[in-house]
Amino acid sequence: MEKRRFRKKELEQYNGKDGVSTFISYKEKIYDVSSSFLWQNGKHQALHDAGVDLTHCLGQAPHGEELLERFPIVGTLQEC
Repeated sequence: MEKRRFRKKELEQYNGKDGVSTFISYKEKIYDVSSSFLWQNGKHQALHDAGVDLTHCLGQAPHGEELLERFPIVGTLQEC
């Protein structure tokens, strides 16, 4: 099954608010983190918002990218 391609504007729609799914991007992959209790209402630790590319933020996190392996990849992020 081919994964969906998201533009940044499309990804922004999946912000976890008002019952919308919670998606984040890391290294061009889009992860559905809706099932994580740490992403309630589209916020993670009051520091990060859903619906955006968090590639630049993970280096500052207390965990590595292996944590994302728990969540399904629903697509890829396009540059344009």
